[in-house]
Amino acid sequence: MPLSFKDITKILIPVDGSDSSICAAEYGINVAKTLGARIMVVYVIDTVVLEEARSFFKASEHEDVERKLEQVGREYINYVLCLAEKEGVKATSLIAKGEPFEQIVQLAKESNVDLIVMGTHGRKGPDRILIGSVAERVIEYSLCPVLVVK
Repeated sequence: MPLSFKDITKILIPVDGSDSSICAAEYGINVAKTLGARIMVVYVIDTVVLEEARSFFKASEHEDVERKLEQVGREYINYVLCLAEKEGVKATSLIAKGEPFEQIVQLAKESNVDLIVMGTHGRKGPDRILIGSVAERVIEYSLCPVLVVK
């Protein structure tokens, strides 16, 4: 039986601070408000980016690099949580670490998410002509519907 809009009670919104992810978060919040759903906002610390960033710093500063990325992620999450609160949408948040698409798909599955709302392109820009590689891979591997916001 196909998923009905009334069955959507939990929406996952991945953010990375890009304009695309913020637009998707705003859209996801509006969808959640309309459907009476709650949202889960996630920021994924990309381990590839983390390792690249660490290559520029001494070993003693590696923890500082990760802590800074986590702080930046928390700022993005808090921004979206404030938007959700203004709209009366219940929200939770999480910071994960790993390959972004894998973390998003795994979190959606483990949390029984009904819908993922995400932007077309993240911080890395347009890796593909139509949509970004993270969004494309989430679409490919997700067990739930994915709404990609331009």
